[in-house]
Amino acid sequence: MQEPIDLISHTAMRELRAFTKKTGQPTTLELVDLAPMEHVTEIEIDEEHITITYGEETKQYYNAKELRSREWSYKYNDDPEFVKAIGAVIELARKNIRNLPENIACPPGCADCCSGYEPFVSKADVQRIADHFKMSYKDAFDEYVVPRTSADGFSVGYLRKVTDDIASKCIFLKGSGSGKYYCGIYSARPHDCGAFTPVGCDDVDTKIKRNSGFAPGSPFGPKDRPRRSRR
Repeated sequence: MQEPIDLISHTAMRELRAFTKKTGQPTTLELVDLAPMEHVTEIEIDEEHITITYGEETKQYYNAKELRSREWSYKYNDDPEFVKAIGAVIELARKNIRNLPENIACPPGCADCCSGYEPFVSKADVQRIADHFKMSYKDAFDEYVVPRTSADGFSVGYLRKVTDDIASKCIFLKGSGSGKYYCGIYSARPHDCGAFTPVGCDDVDTKIKRNSGFAPGSPFGPKDRPRRSRR
């Protein structure tokens, strides 16, 4: 019974023999990676080279994970076909450079990010909130912050929620519902909140009309704080 022909190895061997005949350089099949270029995970292009990472494999241990992948790099700028192909990619990028994401601004009163999201606070954030309410740092921290110090010590915790449920709304969120929400300490809000960008945000309440609007009500005051159980 005849063994099946390995067409990939057979083709590679012919290519190697042709290369050896053309250049006089010895070649061996064992030094050629015959794995197909599949599961491409990254393509990097600079002004001279294109590098493709593919064939990623994961080996899981009890306490660690080993990732292995293949990488193919090619100096394309001497290859007219590649230069043309990459030029086409650049033209596509130029064509789409002004495309805008679905969400570039928060609809008025949305505040979906004020539920589920935990804005971390620094000491400066806590002090700003304390100054806003004319409280001491310690009183503001105890009342409005859940302690959780970051590894570098920059963050000291995150803002409390109305309840212990992570999906609950921020303690400082005011308003009657989506489309009517507003921040009760907007001028003193944490840096995490001020730095939030809605660009491409998936949490936007799409039921709110973009051209709607409303006048925010009274700011948050200590009297608005729901009673919480003290352990």
